Amino acid sequence: MPFPKRLIVALVLATATAAFAAPTGTAQQAAGSAQCANRETPPPPVDTSEQPAPGQKAPTALEVPEKPIGGDRLGECGLILPPNSAQPPSGITAASWLLADMDSGAVIAAYDPHGRQRPASIIKVLLAMVVAKELRGDHVVTASAEDTQQECTCVGLKDGGQYTVRQLLHGLLLTSGNDVAHTLARQLGGVPNALRKMNAMAKELGALDTRAVTPSGLDGPGTSTSAYDVALIFRGAMKYDEFAQAIKLQQSQFPGRNGGTIMLQNDNRLLQNYQGALGGKTGFTDDSQHTYVGAAERNGRRLVVALLRGQQTPTRIDAQAAKLLDYGFAMGPGGVGKLVDGAPQPKQNVVPTQSTGTQDDAAAVDSRTGRPTPTAFGTVGLPITAVAGIGLLAGLLLFIRSKRAKAARARRQAAQGV
Repeated sequence: MPFPKRLIVALVLATATAAFAAPTGTAQQAAGSAQCANRETPPPPVDTSEQPAPGQKAPTALEVPEKPIGGDRLGECGLILPPNSAQPPSGITAASWLLADMDSGAVIAAYDPHGRQRPASIIKVLLAMVVAKELRGDHVVTASAEDTQQECTCVGLKDGGQYTVRQLLHGLLLTSGNDVAHTLARQLGGVPNALRKMNAMAKELGALDTRAVTPSGLDGPGTSTSAYDVALIFRGAMKYDEFAQAIKLQQSQFPGRNGGTIMLQNDNRLLQNYQGALGGKTGFTDDSQHTYVGAAERNGRRLVVALLRGQQTPTRIDAQAAKLLDYGFAMGPGGVGKLVDGAPQPKQNVVPTQSTGTQDDAAAVDSRTGRPTPTAFGTVGLPITAVAGIGLLAGLLLFIRSKRAKAARARRQAAQGV
């Protein structure tokens, strides 16, 4: 008996639909993002600080994620606002900035948030986060001659001087001591190991535009971050009490180089002149220009703001941050994206093959979502194929049942004739 053609057609159509059912790509989005001037790297340096050492090559640019971290709109490189929003305040000179709710993670507004820039000293927030995670605040550290010879800004450490990790964190965050940054990096296993830990922390957070090349934020080959990443890192650091307590201090006593104590003054002016300021960090190099990250709280709502590659005229960078914070507090809870709560895992590349029916096929899972990875049939095609298969089985059963009924009738008729 020939196989029912209509069932064959149904199975073929279902299989074909499944094989070609796949999520739409991001080619159009990638094409648009490619026009962003700093999609892959910061602007060219203005000095020789990023020239590789003799015999070494500059690191390759960090890979650009296929989809913008935090949401599709954050891949845009112009002004990004929720629908029907007021325009941001005038006088913002930063080439890249972002404003977000620190608790919910909702990005309120941004300008080229994933545009790659240089961090300058605000990378010390990432160093402080690693220190707060790994070192006790009361642990005593002895400074070395190498620590005291760093390119300043410096607190003024003394060779052989002893300091607690907490005191060093105050020197790092209040007055941006590069000598302190080097000392803390040594406590993390040396500068190369400290940088590995800093970059691993950034990757764990989802700050995939960031590569720290010095613990202090001085420029070097391959340095990179973004306004999105800076806000994300600051938000993560504020979850460590040691960091949150240090960043909000207006001043702190510190062991003096020649005995006694000196008073460290916090160089973040928003602590003195902005209502609800929770702390922040400034930075500057010739290549990065002025950078800032900080947070404030009003009526139970906490906002974080990050600005990169800004100018001090006509308005200081911290005053520009204050303007954006005012703007954010006046806006509603809606947003244009999100500060992620951890690094999105890269999507596995799946080569379409015929299923072997083994346990390995059943166990294949997407590490990001926890769902089965697509096979040749895809996650949409599999149910369709299953339905087609059930239909085929039902058709075969009906066919067999009909065949048997006809045979029974024939036997009855033959018996009656006899």
